[in-house]
Amino acid sequence: MSNGPPRLNANAFEFKPRFAPPPPPPVDRPTDDAPPPPPAPTISLNIGGARPAPPAPPAAPPVLAAVPEDKVAPTPPRAASPKPKIATGPSSTAFTLERAATDAEAIAREAQALADAETLEDLYGKDEPEEEIGKQHLNVVFIGHVDAGKSTMGGNILFLCGMVDKRTMEKYEKEAKEAGRDSWYLSWALDSTPQERAKGKTVEVGRAYFETEKRRYTILDAPGHKTYVPSMISGAAQADIAILVISARKGEFETGFERGGQTREHIMLVKTAGVSRLIVAINKMDDPTVEWSKERYAEIKDKLTPFIKSAGFNPKTDVTFMPLSAYTGVNLKERVSKDVAPWYDGQALLEHLDDMPMIDRKVRGPVMIPVSEKYKDMGTVVVGKIESGRLRKGDTLLMMPNRTQVEASAIYNELEEEVSHAICGDNVRIRLRGVDDEDISPGFVLTSPNRPVHAVRQFEAQLAILEHKNIICAGYQAVMHVHTLAEEVSLSALLHYFDKKTGRKSKKPPQFAKRGQRVVALVEASAPVCVERFSDYPQLGRFTLRDEGKTIAIGRITKLIESSVDEVTESMAHVTVSAGAA
Repeated sequence: MSNGPPRLNANAFEFKPRFAPPPPPPVDRPTDDAPPPPPAPTISLNIGGARPAPPAPPAAPPVLAAVPEDKVAPTPPRAASPKPKIATGPSSTAFTLERAATDAEAIAREAQALADAETLEDLYGKDEPEEEIGKQHLNVVFIGHVDAGKSTMGGNILFLCGMVDKRTMEKYEKEAKEAGRDSWYLSWALDSTPQERAKGKTVEVGRAYFETEKRRYTILDAPGHKTYVPSMISGAAQADIAILVISARKGEFETGFERGGQTREHIMLVKTAGVSRLIVAINKMDDPTVEWSKERYAEIKDKLTPFIKSAGFNPKTDVTFMPLSAYTGVNLKERVSKDVAPWYDGQALLEHLDDMPMIDRKVRGPVMIPVSEKYKDMGTVVVGKIESGRLRKGDTLLMMPNRTQVEASAIYNELEEEVSHAICGDNVRIRLRGVDDEDISPGFVLTSPNRPVHAVRQFEAQLAILEHKNIICAGYQAVMHVHTLAEEVSLSALLHYFDKKTGRKSKKPPQFAKRGQRVVALVEASAPVCVERFSDYPQLGRFTLRDEGKTIAIGRITKLIESSVDEVTESMAHVTVSAGAA
């Protein structure tokens, strides 16, 4: 026998596949007639598959004394006890696994939702309470042929809403009389430059602000002369609602609506700019040639409706006609009297504006603010409409396409009041820190650093050819108007055309395009332009092509083609030089 420590014999211990309770004190074994004692408590963990067999009754306590190996008697073999039969069909296992998978998917979805919410909050902040956002803000553009009465209507609305006091209006009336423009004094509230007052024509997009009990409004008074259509497009790009002002005076409606007038082009341009609601204000109903004639009103309405429908508006749901007098103010704020127009039972203009459906805004999207103006005032100040997201004082932004990092050091509303924040739909003036005004041009976009707007030189677009004398081939050049940007582009390739009957795209590229056709084209700019796909951000994905003073085509961007790093670096130098020259 060895002198070392005794070796343990593994057969001297008996282990059970469960946690056994402490050994019970010796008791008399019950007889066969006595009911069996309750089973000892066990812990069961079900991880799928067949249910385990019930535990065996507790055995005698194990012998813990170490016995030399040569003294241990061999353990007699145990008789195998029959195991209970348990159903282990595939349905039980499949059900358990399916339930586990479903639970896992639910947990994953919940975790993803939490992650998305946290990401959105981290990028764009928490939702503002309704009382902090306040009244919804709407941008209203006045469009129509020259001398239809757009500026007069805007000036009278400002007066009726208390934005211009009586003393100021009397001053305008006196000055207009001295200048031989007696009936134009109301328009001077919007036409503020000496050039506009002398000519009696709006040249730039006039801006004004008014407020009702329900909403806040910005008036964008677009010029009506065909020479200033680019300015009109810039105003339409910032609008939510368009008011088409029509002169009911005999001969004036016909001049504006016939070919060569601006009524048709303005309707089409506001639709292309993304305006979904149109109010047709038939003005000058008090004129001696009209005298609130129901027949004249119906005649104008019947002639306009087919063209409005062809431009893409639904006359039943998107368009409202109303008669009024911008000069006297009848049917602007208060409804026209039944003594004057017993045949009209509709709303007044401001009443209808207040009751229009709410505009859906991308408040929780990334910040996107196309720059419409820029100037120096104790630093660099830019003007624009927030097309997406919300802006807070002190936010860090990128000025695209130059990717210049800037800080919004101050935000001003339409009343020139400094505010702490602004949201999608607001027209704002922003004082920037970190950039010089010489490095900014209209058409640049202020955007979130985490999700900047795309800046590309090439993109694919669907084009609808509206008017062109000749055929359009690859290499055709025109001026593209998209949001507040005007940039010369070329159609580097025609990729497909759409069959008028089936609406399907052709497999082969067309050789040319002509009036009335729809095509897919590859559009190329000389420098990066800030655009998005129409399906993602409509206001930055729709555009018009103009050439020789006419609107040639309207388009929607369907695909962006990213440039290489070298191309972007080379193009940025061109953009910087162009901005400095502007």
